[in-house]
Parts: sequence; C-alpha cells; structure tokens
Amino acid sequence: MPRQTITISGETLDRSRIEQLLHDDAMLVFEDCDLSGADLSRLDLQESSFRNCVLLETSFYAANLSRTRWQRCRAGHADFESADLVDARFDASDLNNTVWRRAKLASCAFKRCKLTGAAFEDVSYLGLSFEDSLLIGADLRRMSFRKMTLVGLDFADADLSGCDFRDTVFEGGSLREAHIKDTRFDGADLREANLGGLKLLNAKLFAGATISPRQAAEIVQAMGLNVA
Repeated sequence: MPRQTITISGETLDRSRIEQLLHDDAMLVFEDCDLSGADLSRLDLQESSFRNCVLLETSFYAANLSRTRWQRCRAGHADFESADLVDARFDASDLNNTVWRRAKLASCAFKRCKLTGAAFEDVSYLGLSFEDSLLIGADLRRMSFRKMTLVGLDFADADLSGCDFRDTVFEGGSLREAHIKDTRFDGADLREANLGGLKLLNAKLFAGATISPRQAAEIVQAMGLNVA
C-alpha cells in the first residue's frame, strides 16, 4: 500500500515536532514552514517535500534526505554534511553558503539554485547535475564534469582546483576569476563561457579546448599584447 501523505502548512517547527510527525511513517509535505535553526540531524526524512520553506542555518547533518524535493526554499547556511541526498531535487532555491561536506549526492539535481559559497568537499557525486545555477565562490575541488553539457552555470571565483572538464560543453555560464590549479579542459567547448580573468600562467590548462575568436582576443588583451 502507498504511504500516507501528511501536509504541514504555515508552521514554525523544531526537532520535537518533526519527530512526532515521523511516528506516523507517512510522507511529509512541508509548505510555507519555518524550520530555521532546527537541529534535524540524523532524522529519516526520505521522500519528504519542502515547498516555500525557510531553513536558515538548519542542521541536516547525517540525515536521510534521499528522494526529497525542495522547491523555492531559503536555506542559507544550512548544514547538509554527511547527509544522504541520493535522487534529491532542488529547484529555484537559495542555498547560499550551505555545507555539503561528505554528503551522498548521487543523482541529485540542482536547477535554478543559488549556491554561492557552498562547500562540496569530499562528496559522492555520480550523476550529480547543476543547471542554470550560481556557484560563485563555491568549493568544488576535484569534482568531475567530464563529457557533461553544463547549462548556465556561474563558476566565477569558485575553487575548481583539480576538477575534470575534459570534453565538456559549456552553454553559457562563467569561469571568471575561477581557481583552476591542476584543472583539465582537454577537448572542452568553452566558446559560450565567460573566461574573464584568465592569466597567462593558466593558459596552458586550456590546451586542446575550443574557444571563440572573441575570447582569444580578450585573452591576448589581458596579457597586455597588441595585435596589429
């Protein structure tokens, strides 16, 4: 039999209230709720939905959040460290300065999200996807985007050290001032990406990538050279 669904609307919730709801073994739908600052660590919230919720500084440390759905939420500085987010979906949500360290993000999807300053250290990410999202200043070290098509991703000032972008297609987006030590771009199509701030020191990392004549001119200009 399908699980019962319980919808909670317009409430301010803490851990004790969530634990009470979990006793019914139902799928929980939170609408317009405020869970800011709540300690929800290690709770089993799999298949729950969060719609228009406020989750500022909420702790989901080591929580089971697999197959959860998050729509138009505000979760700045929330802690998802070590959480299970396999098959989770985030849409149009503010996730600035969130922590995802050691989280399980296999097949997790972020679409139209703000992830400025987010920390993705040591995550498991097979099938992880981002689309039309801000990753400005995010920590994405050593992640692989190989052979992906990246649509509208702003990596400006992000730490992309050791990332793999081989054979990746950038449809829009930005790498402006990104940190790209030991990053690989062999075979990448960067013609639609903003490469502002690329320095001569880093130019060799783009060997084998495809850029546009306009981008080539901007790189040469940034090096202080004049083309006659």
